[in-house]
Amino acid sequence: MELYEMSAHELSKMLSEKKCSSEELTKSVLDRTAETDEKVGAYITLCGDEAIKKAREVDEKRGKETLHPMAGIPIGIKDNISTKGILTTCASKMLYNYVPPFDAFVMNKVKSADMVVLGKLNMDEFAMGSSTETSYFKKTHNPHNLGCVPGGSSGGSAAAVAAGSAVISLGSDTGGSIRMPASYCGIVGLKPTYGSVSRYGLVAFASSLDQIGPLARNVTDAAMLYSLICGHDPMDATSQNREYPDFTHLLNSDVKGLKIGIPSEYFGDGVDESVKTTVMNAVKELEKNGAEIVNISLPSTKYALNAYYIISSAEASSNLARFDGVKYGYRTENYSDLTDMYEKTRSEGFGDEVKRRIMLGTFVLSSGFFDAYYKKAKLVAMDIVKEFNAAFEKCDVIATPATPGTAFKIGENIGDPTKMYAADICTVTVNIAGLPAISIPCGKINDMPIGLQFIGKKFSEQTLLNSAYAVEKIFGEAKPVNV
Repeated sequence: MELYEMSAHELSKMLSEKKCSSEELTKSVLDRTAETDEKVGAYITLCGDEAIKKAREVDEKRGKETLHPMAGIPIGIKDNISTKGILTTCASKMLYNYVPPFDAFVMNKVKSADMVVLGKLNMDEFAMGSSTETSYFKKTHNPHNLGCVPGGSSGGSAAAVAAGSAVISLGSDTGGSIRMPASYCGIVGLKPTYGSVSRYGLVAFASSLDQIGPLARNVTDAAMLYSLICGHDPMDATSQNREYPDFTHLLNSDVKGLKIGIPSEYFGDGVDESVKTTVMNAVKELEKNGAEIVNISLPSTKYALNAYYIISSAEASSNLARFDGVKYGYRTENYSDLTDMYEKTRSEGFGDEVKRRIMLGTFVLSSGFFDAYYKKAKLVAMDIVKEFNAAFEKCDVIATPATPGTAFKIGENIGDPTKMYAADICTVTVNIAGLPAISIPCGKINDMPIGLQFIGKKFSEQTLLNSAYAVEKIFGEAKPVNV
């Protein structure tokens, strides 16, 4: 087995026992990237020389001092996470030349653990999309079928891990942007509880919904990376000041007595019948191992997609106002005055999907429409929170499909925003309620992966990871796809 094919926890042990070096591992992953990325298109910026240099530094440290278990492990970073000295473009023409002068909180964590940063991964522009087709730079392809999308917006993060061009990666999730690509690419994706991972240094899309999380080929690796990046940050006012356990050491696949809620709304219209069957078959396997199935209802789910796009677009219109060509990023070449410069810069710098959401957000916040749209969407959000709270009085976790279908063809939905938005139907409620959720592979349909989503109470990541671990014990860990 090649080093790039191995999991982070296996490699961590090998590195600590000096059965391989970080330099050898990093070269193996970079060689794999050279072999596959022309076809997959996961990376926007590849930092090969810098990665090798860092790997050598870690190798020199080993034996001289105590290193973090993740030391020397190569990681890919979604391109909306600020990386000091490395391009952070958000896959947009607007930030095509932006090199941050500071690191995000999660990057400080990654660097403190001596992980090896491979580069920045492709995404939908400013995280707005469900297919990684809205990127200004390139389209990312699903390693399982190069004619299909990898999901979005963290498509590059998922595709790199699935293809073996990253051992593990970081993504961000605003309405399913970690879980959807994890499902489409057949890997594990964890969306943490809102506030458990600092958003400092994450380029904001929708501040009340965004959350950084790990993508990995197995649950143990996801638990290792989440244990590293979670924690309080005084630079983020929404960061929760609480103690977090080592999630890896507490992993347990025993589901005896676990109550799994099955919400009828997630198994109704809009979800492919074969997806429903595949997910329920996986849940029934857990029932055989001692879990209990509980039927529940979350009636406000039917309004969730509308509420999500109103709330997220409203916040996006505000957050993206800062990109005006004055301080950094793209600026139009020809303009007559300041107002003209603003208009041309934003018209030329943003893609169609970003403009669409800015206009929608500005509309719902405008005088005369605020009460009719934004206020109602926030009231729906409150109902969703109440319904989840009531459901968790009956069950420990909620099981749903992660996506309504398997990965669709590149170009199939890009011209129809309504179809594209519908792909988020199973995931957006989690962000609205600020809950944690995980997508775990549970089977395939026509050789394309299907993800089972577990949703939990706030800060119940250990329960989610354990539930996913039990599924993984049944279906096995993901391995790099033969691209």
